[in-house]
Amino acid sequence: MAPSVRSPAIRLLYTLSSALKTTSSPLLTGHRRTFSAGNPARVEATWWKESMERLRNIGISAHIDSGKTTLTERILYYTGRIHEIHEVRGRDGVGAKMDSMDLEREKGITIQSAATYCTWKDYQVNIIDTPGHVDFTIEVERALRVLDGAILVLCSVGGVQSQSITVDRQMRRYDVPRVAFINKLDRMGADPWKVLSQARSKLRHHSAAVQVPIGLEDDFQGLVDLVQLKAYYFHGSNGEKVVAEEIPANMEALVAEKRRELIEMVSEVDDKLAEAFLTDEPISSASLEEAIRRATVAQKFIPVFMGSAFKNKGVQPLLDGVLSYLPCPTEVSNYALDQNKNEEKVTLSGTPVGPLVALAFKLEEGRFGQLTYLRIYEGVIRKGDFIINVNTGKKIKVPRLVRMHSNEMEDIQEAHAGQIVAVFGVDCASGDTFTDGSVRYTMTSMNVPEPVMSLAISPVSKDSGGQFSKALNRFQREDPTFRVGLDAESGQTIISGMGELHLDIYVERIRREYKVDATVGRPRVNFRETVTKRAEFDYLHKKQTGGQGQYGRVCGYVEPLPEGSTTKFEFENMIVGQAVPSNFIPAIEKGFKEAANSGSLIGHPVENIRIVLTDGAAHAVDSSELAFKLAAIYAFRQCYTAAKPVILEPVMLVELKAPTEFQGTVTGDINKRKGVIVGNDQDGDDSVITAHVPLNNMFGYSTSLRSMTQGKGEFTMEYKEHSPVSQDVQLQLVNTYKANKAAENS
Repeated sequence: MAPSVRSPAIRLLYTLSSALKTTSSPLLTGHRRTFSAGNPARVEATWWKESMERLRNIGISAHIDSGKTTLTERILYYTGRIHEIHEVRGRDGVGAKMDSMDLEREKGITIQSAATYCTWKDYQVNIIDTPGHVDFTIEVERALRVLDGAILVLCSVGGVQSQSITVDRQMRRYDVPRVAFINKLDRMGADPWKVLSQARSKLRHHSAAVQVPIGLEDDFQGLVDLVQLKAYYFHGSNGEKVVAEEIPANMEALVAEKRRELIEMVSEVDDKLAEAFLTDEPISSASLEEAIRRATVAQKFIPVFMGSAFKNKGVQPLLDGVLSYLPCPTEVSNYALDQNKNEEKVTLSGTPVGPLVALAFKLEEGRFGQLTYLRIYEGVIRKGDFIINVNTGKKIKVPRLVRMHSNEMEDIQEAHAGQIVAVFGVDCASGDTFTDGSVRYTMTSMNVPEPVMSLAISPVSKDSGGQFSKALNRFQREDPTFRVGLDAESGQTIISGMGELHLDIYVERIRREYKVDATVGRPRVNFRETVTKRAEFDYLHKKQTGGQGQYGRVCGYVEPLPEGSTTKFEFENMIVGQAVPSNFIPAIEKGFKEAANSGSLIGHPVENIRIVLTDGAAHAVDSSELAFKLAAIYAFRQCYTAAKPVILEPVMLVELKAPTEFQGTVTGDINKRKGVIVGNDQDGDDSVITAHVPLNNMFGYSTSLRSMTQGKGEFTMEYKEHSPVSQDVQLQLVNTYKANKAAENS
């Protein structure tokens, strides 16, 4: 793209970087540099400072039907990204029906990308799609790590709803500074002040309005800016002409009161403004704006904007607010985990001066193969560079680097920290971290939780097998907590994940995105088995047939591993001398490992077990690797019952939030499900209950929680540990397993 088309800031950057590239010195060093002798111009090496300050990476999240899609649409229209507005026809003709930026499928606008880039007043704004479902902890974490700030959309009629609470909780957990936008002021029953007080009580927001609406419902005409003390009206067929006028005389008292409230709220968290406020100095617009910015970036305050995206009012001031109050990439501290130092946290400088660190946060199947979206946290990435995938250790060349515009791509030569770019032809999974090889940092922990639930799944028609496997491969790459395997006995495809909803969503996506109908078996919980006491084994495997026979003897013991050990299976050879030749030892270990893959109680893998080999015997002719492997398998089965095996089941850490009036019913139900309540807190009108509940008893819980709490309860569930089941449950599981086995063999 020629420099003439760019904005002045980008143009300056372009000229500077071109000039820098012509010098012999490296592109990024920390010193001033002089050009040729004829040109005494000195350029500060912080050329990127201005570019970074004019960059915003934001997400827009909201409860379903708060108008998030309509708002995104208007932002793209006013910033010139799209040239006409397509309405989303919801149930009531207002707002969007879906909660994700799946605009394209629903209504034919071309937002195909995970990060849409637009320009507003010489600032670059990347709008990043935030996932609608908060159950996928890994996906949500990645999306929120990429954001520097966010807009939380609230409906002026519905107020703070359950999903608003969940989304806000996630943002707080990942320290995302945010502004709030109260939408739909043109609707019947709109009451922004009620929503503001709800945000303070339910979301615990320290917030105040930075605007006051001029009229509400059908009379909604414009907004008064409390910082600049101006009234804004939106003219033109699509509200594109913003006209600033004096404040209407009948609103002056209300405006003065709300401005004072705003100053009071901000001065509670900003010392500089508090000083001016306490000494009764007049507070200028500029100093108030600076104070709001400081408090918002520090996450101590949330400015509240208002408007109606559907009626094209209030969107441009909101964009101004994003530039004024949300942080640029250098103002947000990001940390990486150093893999060389046992995942120790390292704070990244966030500047182009330093080693490259970039996170692949979203993958997309495009026309030209896999498109990988990268958020660069430090350093510079150039086309043709070699980068290293820390998660796999592979070295990759960057073949093509692009910046996404809604549906077309702009090829770029390089990109620096803070930017969001896409690369083609890089084979990776989402959540992988790339560096230039000088450091081994990852942006997210490489310890992926083990899946806790499995489903058998198969396509209805045989013809769609290709699409089916394509879907499963893609989902595995996108989500490290989603696994696909094959059941050796039944030959069925088994998908495993973090819970019922997690797997349901993927089955639904296979149906929607790949048009494959799949039949789903009953969910299965991933049990484990373990031993509780030491047991000796001494087994001789002898088989004489014509020719070479089989001979192998193994002696030793199995015992449980000590609590807190990092490995799940340990094998130790303590044979003194050559009772068993050393070349057979790996075969013995392999045999024990194979035997531990399925315990004899219910056929699930055996964990936390240590096997020690103390003696054995070999035959000069008949001993072979196979003989010792079989001896190990039979020895394990022989001593397994004596080691008092128990079944372990996955126990989940469940956090419930429900209005206090339902507390008794909800806790009674958890006790019925053999759960142990470990905490009970009060949060406003809600009770927050923390419990450890066996996953096997959590099937269908979301439905029963809804019916117990009139739809007001919500819960999150994450894997805690595998712990032994009670004696009666163990007996029941073993009997079921034996009955199934007998039925299969008959």
